[in-house]
Amino acid sequence: MAMAAAMRREGKRLAPLMSSQPINNTLRSTLISPLDQSSIGGARSISTQIVRNRMKSVKNIQKITKAMKMVAASKLRAVQTRAENSRGLWQPFTALLGDAISVDVKKNVVITVSSDKGLCGGINSTSVKISRALSKLNSGPDKETKYVILGEKAKAQLIRDSKKDIALSLTELQKNPLNYTQVSVLADDILKNVEYDALRIVFNKFQSVVQFIPTVSTVLSPEIVEREAEAGGTLGELDSYEIEGGETKSEVLQNLSEFQFSCVMFNAVLENACSEQGARMSAMDSSSRNAGDMLDRLTLTYNRTRQASITTELIEIISGASALTG
Repeated sequence: MAMAAAMRREGKRLAPLMSSQPINNTLRSTLISPLDQSSIGGARSISTQIVRNRMKSVKNIQKITKAMKMVAASKLRAVQTRAENSRGLWQPFTALLGDAISVDVKKNVVITVSSDKGLCGGINSTSVKISRALSKLNSGPDKETKYVILGEKAKAQLIRDSKKDIALSLTELQKNPLNYTQVSVLADDILKNVEYDALRIVFNKFQSVVQFIPTVSTVLSPEIVEREAEAGGTLGELDSYEIEGGETKSEVLQNLSEFQFSCVMFNAVLENACSEQGARMSAMDSSSRNAGDMLDRLTLTYNRTRQASITTELIEIISGASALTG
């Protein structure tokens, strides 16, 4: 009885402020069965529950992206020093034998260095695009271009349209930290399985966390080096040195070419690993910020939905009290 009296007093106080339209709607709502009213309330609570679940999902995703950024930063610090130190291996060979990317040869082998995992921006797509451009640039009636792929991501893209041109494919290189011995064995396997006049290694050179430079390094076969030297080409400073001992110039060139290839491969794998972790850090940072923006929008939507629900319920209570007094 006390509750009914309170509702009547509240209805009398607010009745002059309310139009006839809400009252009519309320009168119609009083004819709805209790089951229908519970279903309406259920739908209202479900809408806020959906937004709440979405907010929870976005928060979990944000935690994952932040954790992945920290892991990538840790791996980057571990491999960056090794990559910088490896640059001193191939630079003397470039000064000695040169890096003639424009040399015209018949048998080209494009070695594409990529990653095994994704979520690292567009570094793998960039390497694949350059590899395809090199293949098209060195194509011709008497020319042959083959691919050697390092990494799962480049393999997945090149196998779509160049499956017959893939001579060798190797994956899971970054599963364990690589040293020079392992890369030299890998380089020896490549040299045994392909015939080449020029090896063109495509990789991403690390500059900073937010910058990497797509790079192509060229290693020529000893025969092409001798041919270009006899033709007067500028391949490096090899002719300024005298060869001593029982080895011929061809044997020296063979050893230097193989050693140059293993050094360039070692540096390329480490540089690409640095670029991968830097790109993953940037991608995860952007994802975390986007998740934060989405969470702000969802919080605003949730508050508006909850406020609208509360306001609607208050109007129904007041209108019901007014209807009882009428």
